[in-house]
Amino acid sequence: MDKAPDAFRTISEVAEQLDVPQHVLRFWESRFREIRPMKRGGGRRYYRPDDLDLLRGIRHLLYGEGYTIRGVQRLLREQGVRFVQNVWQPGAPQPTRQPAEEDGAVEPKALLRCSCRCCAWPWAANDRRVPKVRVPVRRARCRLGRAD
Repeated sequence: MDKAPDAFRTISEVAEQLDVPQHVLRFWESRFREIRPMKRGGGRRYYRPDDLDLLRGIRHLLYGEGYTIRGVQRLLREQGVRFVQNVWQPGAPQPTRQPAEEDGAVEPKALLRCSCRCCAWPWAANDRRVPKVRVPVRRARCRLGRAD
């Protein structure tokens, strides 16, 4: 039996509708303060229809448009919750800023690649999260036959 469109949904129903695991929804709750499901006794989450639309918009921006979490947070701050709730719908206005521009993402030509054929993982040359020593260590492992 299907629920009414304005009925509350459990985390398992939302995860199934969005095709994402439940732990991803919980993670998004920690990163986006706009996601506030109602919680019942025992911590059981119930999502309102507006929460579901917001999650659809966040999923569309992250997975469909290539935005980062920081980029979606910026869109929520600048454009508002209503914009993100509607962005996933066909014909809805899309963000004017490109994903690569919004958070200083690295252009493809600025990527470093291992010289061997066993690993094709791109390391961003200006990525502050990756230690600079990672690329030479990875190349050394590849030459020794111990690729990650």
